[in-house]
Amino acid sequence: MKSRHRKIRVGVFGARRGATMMSVMLQHPEAELVAICDYSETMLKNCAELAKKNNVTCYRDFDKFLNHDMDAVILANYATEHAPYAVRVLNSGRHVCSEVVACQNMAEAVALVEAVENSRKVYTFAENYCYFRGTLEMQRLYRAGEVGEFLHAEGEYVHDCESIWPNITGGQRNHWRNFCPATFYCTHSIGPILTITGTRPTRVTAYETPNINKRRFGSRSADGAVILCQMSNGGTMKVLPWCNFKRNPESVWYAVYGTKGMMETDRWESTFNRVHLYREGFAEPSVATSETRAKEGEKHPAYEQDFSYKPAFPLSTDLSRRIGGHGGSDFYTMHYFLQKIRGRPEGKHAIDVYQGLDMTLPGLLGFRSIVNGNIPIDIPDFRNKQIRKKYRNDRWCCDPKLAGKGHPKFNWSGGAVKVPDSVYRKQQKQCPR
Repeated sequence: MKSRHRKIRVGVFGARRGATMMSVMLQHPEAELVAICDYSETMLKNCAELAKKNNVTCYRDFDKFLNHDMDAVILANYATEHAPYAVRVLNSGRHVCSEVVACQNMAEAVALVEAVENSRKVYTFAENYCYFRGTLEMQRLYRAGEVGEFLHAEGEYVHDCESIWPNITGGQRNHWRNFCPATFYCTHSIGPILTITGTRPTRVTAYETPNINKRRFGSRSADGAVILCQMSNGGTMKVLPWCNFKRNPESVWYAVYGTKGMMETDRWESTFNRVHLYREGFAEPSVATSETRAKEGEKHPAYEQDFSYKPAFPLSTDLSRRIGGHGGSDFYTMHYFLQKIRGRPEGKHAIDVYQGLDMTLPGLLGFRSIVNGNIPIDIPDFRNKQIRKKYRNDRWCCDPKLAGKGHPKFNWSGGAVKVPDSVYRKQQKQCPR
């Protein structure tokens, strides 16, 4: 950038998921939204009023979008297509904030990390679940030593999307949600565990369920999966990546066990907005009944605050309170991206390309474990340049556009899931694009 004082000019690729990002950039004092790109004419029509009011240029052609005068691009396009577009943007001399996941195969991971290094531009990974008030508080507690050294963690993202499937896939047979394996969309479950503990997964094995419900609405992968990892400090991690199990409300839940105690978010009404904490040597919450407190004539902060409470966001501003996407977390992915570009201390809270890959690769290699009899597979650390050669041409994935010799034949280990065209035609009528 020529000036560290003028606003950062930002473009957004992907108008559906990118709507929240646009909102942040239009309101943030250090950003200027200048361009929007989406292949869907319907999506761009939805942005027309916003664009006209704010002097924003809309594009259906990505090449023309990339030629726009801007400093940074937010990638909110399809989850399977982030890495190739990130590489193009970085090579053009722009900064990148990428939605999840980071890539869909190992070759893309190598290309991505090297594009970041060679361009010397900022790349941040917008795993917003790391910025819930509950997961940020768990990070603070862990770093303060409240639960000791990390031993085991669990995370889950269970979201039954059957009722909204026509809207989020448009009835496209080969929409990524219809062909990606059940382990693929894993970063919501894994990401917060890594930012809380500061560890990374080093080995993975995974298992999946049958495909019973998902075939009914067009998805050809398992209804759900479980991913098990060994961590860099010797600890363990068990996560449910995005699973379409029947549950209401959806489950976004994390638990971390340490040598001195444990902490977890709430499973039900409060979900990621409430933290439960147990520390060895402190009275358990069940001891602190209302009767006990009345007899003792005093209030016990340890009982009421330390063990179950709704924490505040570490950073709270008028703008952050106005941005409501994903429990308020969407603001932080955008804000820290801008601060990273500015070179400010707050930028340290942004997730970089290496940690973004640490969050992504267990899902890619987890499915490889499944189709090979659930064997353990080492997860490479691409901070190490020497290890990249092994994966540079490894394009193994389920994307039909990339399918080749040696690639998985099916999206589920149980075999081909046959979905009649009538399922997709019905969805197309329900949600035309």
